[in-house]
Amino acid sequence: MANFKLPKNSQIGTGKSYDHAQGAKRSRTFSIYRWDPDSGENPRVDHYRIDLDKCGPMVLDAIIYIKNEIDPSLTFRRSCREGICGSCAMNIDGTNTLACTKAIEDVADDVKIYPLPHMSVVKDLVPDLKHFYAQYASIKPWLQSQTPAPPDKERLQSKEEREQLDGLYECILCACCSTACPSYWWNSDRYLGPAILLQSYRWLADSRDEATGERLDELDDSFRLYRCHTIMNCAKTCPKGLNPAKAIAEIKKMIAARSL
Repeated sequence: MANFKLPKNSQIGTGKSYDHAQGAKRSRTFSIYRWDPDSGENPRVDHYRIDLDKCGPMVLDAIIYIKNEIDPSLTFRRSCREGICGSCAMNIDGTNTLACTKAIEDVADDVKIYPLPHMSVVKDLVPDLKHFYAQYASIKPWLQSQTPAPPDKERLQSKEEREQLDGLYECILCACCSTACPSYWWNSDRYLGPAILLQSYRWLADSRDEATGERLDELDDSFRLYRCHTIMNCAKTCPKGLNPAKAIAEIKKMIAARSL
């Protein structure tokens, strides 16, 4: 008989509540997932009510305010604050996105914040990305060419060749798309996922790269590539507005074309 109950050590317990918005004209409650592996306690959700006039307009501003002024034990990643690095990727209001580009006002009620789903958690809002980055390294994400580079100039592309990289090079490896993909949830040990496959196509589409055959050989696998079922969660959640599903389809077309 199937058992669908969560293990006791994974069940979320009652968290703490902090009210730092007495007398505030504008306030909002942030419900944040908390888990400290060193404490031996179950995960919990803590609630922080803050004065919005004391922090910036983005969710990341509120999280930084909470850490600086209320609870210094809160742990999360952040860096550029400009939607460029992908460090502050997390699940906000049920959607994977970047905390630095998610406006507080875009959330109607309490702001619910969790780490990226279906990944092991290091602490609080910090997911373990080791496997994700190992998959990225496996596709050899650098230019591979047997032709020597010109001694006195760069490897040149036409304007049309350069345009083939639009919608690909902008990926910041935040993992929002991969952690929103059901196929990746269940097969991440073998399926590369939308982020890594988009990065793969970025090199397949590069006119300067000469390892197309080898790259396609590595991807032509029932799990590494073909676990994609075009659910489109990846395109829906990407904070950069990219379409990994389209890139995956292009890889499939390249593999099919060379077999004709």
